[in-house]
Amino acid sequence: MDVVQEVLLAEERIRPHIRLTYLEPSPFFSAISGANVYLKCENLQHTGSFKARGALSKLLSLSEAERDRGVVTASTGNHGAAVAFALSRLKANGTVYVPHQSASSKVEAIRRLGARVKFFGQDSVEAEAHARQVATDRGLTYISPYNDPQIIGGQGTIGLELSEQLDPVDAVFVAVGGGGLIAGVAGYLKSLDPGVQIIGCSPENSKVMMQSVRAGKILDLPSQPTLSDGTAGGVEAGSITFELCRDLVDDFVAVSEEEIRQAFRQFLPAQHMLIEGSAAVPLAALLKLPEPYQGRNVVVVLCGANIDSGTLAAIVGSNS
Repeated sequence: MDVVQEVLLAEERIRPHIRLTYLEPSPFFSAISGANVYLKCENLQHTGSFKARGALSKLLSLSEAERDRGVVTASTGNHGAAVAFALSRLKANGTVYVPHQSASSKVEAIRRLGARVKFFGQDSVEAEAHARQVATDRGLTYISPYNDPQIIGGQGTIGLELSEQLDPVDAVFVAVGGGGLIAGVAGYLKSLDPGVQIIGCSPENSKVMMQSVRAGKILDLPSQPTLSDGTAGGVEAGSITFELCRDLVDDFVAVSEEEIRQAFRQFLPAQHMLIEGSAAVPLAALLKLPEPYQGRNVVVVLCGANIDSGTLAAIVGSNS
């Protein structure tokens, strides 16, 4: 896959539809880490997540006939909301499959954005498999959350923006789930400066891509519950993101639930913005290993803001 070409194509497609998000200097996190910390505020992107970029990139890459036939996807979170948002912007049709146990607040958020919601299965794996089968049987387009060149290209437009917002970019800390976000950002930035350090950040409770890269193959591993629900879960067999992460990510850092919690609790009063658990993961990773980045320009990608109110209350109210 030519990441740079996909990013440039995505940029041309999606620019009228997305926000150029702030790159916010953080005196607080700079002081406690010793680095010059900048926060890439994708928590302020449409739908409260970077995912809108990839969803728009994919849908805009389809022909009018393909969009008219409709698309399907499966997601209970940011990807489902992003696809619904993109469908609404493009006046296209689509269905988001969700498991029966999905939180009603997330299902209603997808519905409000205009997508049809259908229930299937008891977990995301069953819902995704069914959505793929529906797409195959009906000749529809399946929208993957990460395993797709146009999705990766869309997420990589964050790297393009960073290259225009900060010079030099010495290191970028990015949360890693399926790897679409970090693959796009790394592929673009390293084409401009191979020396930029790309750090993949995952919770200890769900670090499948990290373990897969270290093993040299995609592993089928269980994940434990984590505050970083946006990065939780496995990596699809044969995913194109595996080789990109293997070749482009300079290092991986795993953080504990307590480290995620503490980074989150430091962020709220310092930055006066809302983030979700997965956005606290790269902050926690930088604070865990700050020494190599002293005095350097470090970007932390705040990937989203969509945190459940109960989770937020538990984190903020916790004294542990």
